[in-house]
Amino acid sequence: MWGEVILVALILIGLIGKSNILATAACILLVVKLTRLYSLFPLLERRGLELGLLFLMVSVLVPFATGKIPPREITASFVSLTGLMAILGGTIATYMNGEGLELLKLDPELMVGLVIGGIIGIVFFKGIPVGPLMAAGLTAFFLKMINIFK
Repeated sequence: MWGEVILVALILIGLIGKSNILATAACILLVVKLTRLYSLFPLLERRGLELGLLFLMVSVLVPFATGKIPPREITASFVSLTGLMAILGGTIATYMNGEGLELLKLDPELMVGLVIGGIIGIVFFKGIPVGPLMAAGLTAFFLKMINIFK
């Protein structure tokens, strides 16, 4: 019963906050729960993040596949300041995602705070939920900074 209440609340928060992704995700889980397809929960929990990242990566790579990004633009990214900053940003983000994954393996209950923070970011700051790994990576960074300055 408590799970359904939370999901309905998330649907309402998503609708009020104009976050179709949050509302849709909560609706999908509510349908799975109400239809008693409980065997899907472990699959969604285990593979949902990978599937989401797969579709995110596919959408990012579509311009390469369609030829919308010519080779000269690719090489230009290695010589312009903006391109070099993008490469640096991608490198740091990927590293932080790895740190986040390690933190979640050690302390999986942090996921609750990451989800709540994600909902706050979606509703109040019009953020985009690209997954808990970056949030966990930032959390790992914050924890390291706190330990350094103790």
